[in-house]
Amino acid sequence: MTWMRTTAVALLLVAAVLLASSAYVVRETEQVVVTQFGRPVGDPVTEPGLHFKMPFIQDLHVFDKRFLAWDGEPNQIPTAEKKFVLVDAYARWQISDPLLFLQRLRDERGAQSRLDDILDGETRNAIASHEIAELVRTTNRKAASVEGLDAAAQGMIDIQVGREKIAQAILRSANARAEGLGIRILDFRFKRINYVENVRKEVYLRMISERQRIADKFRSEGEGEASKIAGEKERELKRIQSEAFRKAEEIRGKADAEASAIYAAAYDRSPETREFYQFLKSMEILERNLDRSTTLILTTASELYRFLNRMK
Repeated sequence: MTWMRTTAVALLLVAAVLLASSAYVVRETEQVVVTQFGRPVGDPVTEPGLHFKMPFIQDLHVFDKRFLAWDGEPNQIPTAEKKFVLVDAYARWQISDPLLFLQRLRDERGAQSRLDDILDGETRNAIASHEIAELVRTTNRKAASVEGLDAAAQGMIDIQVGREKIAQAILRSANARAEGLGIRILDFRFKRINYVENVRKEVYLRMISERQRIADKFRSEGEGEASKIAGEKERELKRIQSEAFRKAEEIRGKADAEASAIYAAAYDRSPETREFYQFLKSMEILERNLDRSTTLILTTASELYRFLNRMK
């Protein structure tokens, strides 16, 4: 009985080992290719759940069913104008045929290496075939213009293709080259496009020089306008002064005429009144012409002398 019990336990252990080595679980994010002695057996397993294989002699190759990322290294690439730009791009891809993928690329590392060759090559060809304006712009929308800058300096040149269409063209050509590898490139985008360091410095200096030229133009126009305003101000000031002087002279002339009329009317009165006005006029003249340092010499026949003598 003991040996029978031992045999039964051994058989159960063997069955458990066989079951464990033959059963496998496929997750929803996985797809499996079964090989026997290195050769594929049957169709790829893409349905999730519990599956079985021949124990010990069959192997499993599990591949991801989800979208996978490709992130390229930034590269210096010349444009159609022979200007070097730094291009950084990324893509999303998927294993569309796991059996073909296993036969041609073996694993994801091999796929990433192959994608480097395909996408970098197609990106280099596309960049070298287009000008920088085509690479950085997508549409011909009209941006706010800067006065004093021409269309080229403002990047306002109309484009024929544009960044989006260039990326789509790279995607199509890359998928054509990836055909037969068991993969499908889903999307390709430019992450960054910029001038290389030495060219970027030259562009910045050119931009600064252009802005300084515009500033000098505005400054010159402002100085010209300021000179024009100052000239108009001086002309207006002189006109006002001349007009004020003219009016003052008119008023003074009228006043003198009225004073002369008053004097004439006074002279036409009695001799005493005429003598009084003559005396006042003489006093006014003396007041305007004499000061403390003035020495006045009068004759005894002078009316002023007689007047002053009577005041004693």
